[in-house]
Amino acid sequence: MLPTASPPTSEQRILAAVRALPYGQVAGYGAIARRAGLPGRARMVARVLAHNNDPGLPWHRVLRSDGHIAFPAGSSGWEEQIRRLQAEGVQVNNGKVRMPLAEDTLDAAFWAPR
Repeated sequence: MLPTASPPTSEQRILAAVRALPYGQVAGYGAIARRAGLPGRARMVARVLAHNNDPGLPWHRVLRSDGHIAFPAGSSGWEEQIRRLQAEGVQVNNGKVRMPLAEDTLDAAFWAPR
């Protein structure tokens, strides 16, 4: 018999969802949790990102649901996230980014242009 692969952990699913964010696009912690199959686990996403040391992970593309950067204003993390977002062409005004419309809500499905 072939050994069966164990299913990915919650952390692996979150990291995969973050890695799947395209260059120049952003998402909220909650959206990442939903994409990872973990609805309602936005805080888990924040914890996973806070403890991750992968320099290639595009952590800077993940923001609060209101578009604000989660780091304290003026901190080195805040400055670094702004720098990385702007390098990808994302407009940041006073630590805030315009967030995409929620892609998986009933309103989005009903009102989306055809």
